[in-house]
Amino acid sequence: MRRPLKWTIPCLLCLLITTAVPGQQMIFADTPFDSNAAIQARAILNNLPDTAYQKKIYHQGQTSLPYRLLAPPNQVPHQKYPLVITLHNSTRIGNDNEKQLEPLARIWLQKTIRERYPAFVVAPQFALRSSNYLMDTAKGVLTAFASADVGLVLNLVKTLLKEYRGIDRRRLYIVGYSMGASTAQHLLSSDPDLFAAMVSIAGVPDFSNISGIIRKPIWLIHGDADDENPYPGSMVLFNLLKKNRRLLFTTFRQFNHNTIPVPFLSGEALPAWLFKQKR
Repeated sequence: MRRPLKWTIPCLLCLLITTAVPGQQMIFADTPFDSNAAIQARAILNNLPDTAYQKKIYHQGQTSLPYRLLAPPNQVPHQKYPLVITLHNSTRIGNDNEKQLEPLARIWLQKTIRERYPAFVVAPQFALRSSNYLMDTAKGVLTAFASADVGLVLNLVKTLLKEYRGIDRRRLYIVGYSMGASTAQHLLSSDPDLFAAMVSIAGVPDFSNISGIIRKPIWLIHGDADDENPYPGSMVLFNLLKKNRRLLFTTFRQFNHNTIPVPFLSGEALPAWLFKQKR
């Protein structure tokens, strides 16, 4: 009988902590997919009240970008907090300023996460694709190209740094899934010096600035059964970044594109890794 999700996730966290050391940058996780536990985890997150995520709109000339902003609970004066940029997948495209709060954005609403990892969290919503894919015939994999909205997010982040003195400029983190993972890579490639770390889950790779991100803390996560955003793309990116001693690549065996977020919907693996990184 498969273990419930609440048991498999702590085991995963232990695995990542004990193997994520220099010279051991590639991890193969054999955590089995439990569909019942996955349904339960998604339901718990989707039922969390999201009113703490304030609805806002960023304006730049004639262009606007809806976003949600979550502030740290019980902020302490003069204390600095990380800023997490969480980027949605293509099924959440729109302008209702609601759909972008997918489960990976909602993990930050959990009481234990908010208390142990207090942070500002910003979740922009794209009206059109933020990343588009083309085949790189030389590398034999899909490659991702940024839309103009990626520049909007970059400017939004810089604006938030001016508006909220409580944001720690040394700890700006990017997390994305699927299209959002590719967008996370675009942001890091666009301004590597601005961000402290990036987590890319099932993304199509951006090869535009390998030399600029070669020393950045990067966590690539992919399922080897993913044929929507094919797994080999992350393998090629990992190989190009192999000299990066702060690079971690976790492969989930037999996980496909839709199941790959599930191991991170419970537990503290993502915030625990992020909060260790500083610029």
